[in-house]
Amino acid sequence: MLQIRPMGAHAGGEITGVDVKRLDGESFAPVYRAWLKYGVIVVRGQTLEIEDFLRYSRRFGRIVPHPSKSTRHPDYPEITVLGIDKFAPDGTLNEAVYRRGAAGFHTDGAYDAVPFKATQLYALAVPSTGGDTFFASMYMAYDALPARLKQLLEGRKGAFTYGGRNRNSQALLNAQDRDRPPAFHPMNRVHGETGRKSLYFDPGKILYIEGLETSQSDDTIAELEQRMIARDAGYTHIWRVGDIVIWDNRCMVHKAAGDYPPEEDRIHWRVSIKEPADAARPV
Repeated sequence: MLQIRPMGAHAGGEITGVDVKRLDGESFAPVYRAWLKYGVIVVRGQTLEIEDFLRYSRRFGRIVPHPSKSTRHPDYPEITVLGIDKFAPDGTLNEAVYRRGAAGFHTDGAYDAVPFKATQLYALAVPSTGGDTFFASMYMAYDALPARLKQLLEGRKGAFTYGGRNRNSQALLNAQDRDRPPAFHPMNRVHGETGRKSLYFDPGKILYIEGLETSQSDDTIAELEQRMIARDAGYTHIWRVGDIVIWDNRCMVHKAAGDYPPEEDRIHWRVSIKEPADAARPV
């Protein structure tokens, strides 16, 4: 029997008692509603083949290949395989692979004109210790901003690219995919489904804030980086094999721990999800 319970004080939900391969439209609706409510949900204890994972992921929207082509599944380009090929032939640890996603809190897809709606992971291998993923609500980040900062950001857009101001962050991209023109998104963003306002911010991808002088833009970005994780806004996910975790990039930020034993495996399938063409959603 499907059961839903909160995992964090204000973010994170756990769903048990369900096989996602057997969900019909009626039984999927509470899963989708829980995702909108909690920002990130885990469905426990799933045994999936790739086609199962893709079929379930498409219930949330349209799957798009990630721009990091080198880590795409060779037969399923919509899937990124995280955590493989950590070591070079000489045994050197590839930090870009091992610590992927651990540089800081971020949202996925801000560099696209239409950002990612969601990201979903399926755990294939989990280390004996470490390797957690941290999440935080940007609804709460916005609510906690001082009035002067909310007012400064109102009506302004941020310029975002894959590597932001750190060109080394583009190491996983093919050369022809680097240095794309920035995408612009409102810093104070209203969620298209919940109607709630959140801070839309990624310190690793933002270049500047429109309409501000360079120094003021830099100072504001630095202040937002300090304020983006509000008190009690987080949820830490401790992975189990068979977990499916999906988070809402429109209102959540996340980061990996990057602290598990390198000789152990931490492997996930990942998909990036945008709105479907018809924007049809369960209610």
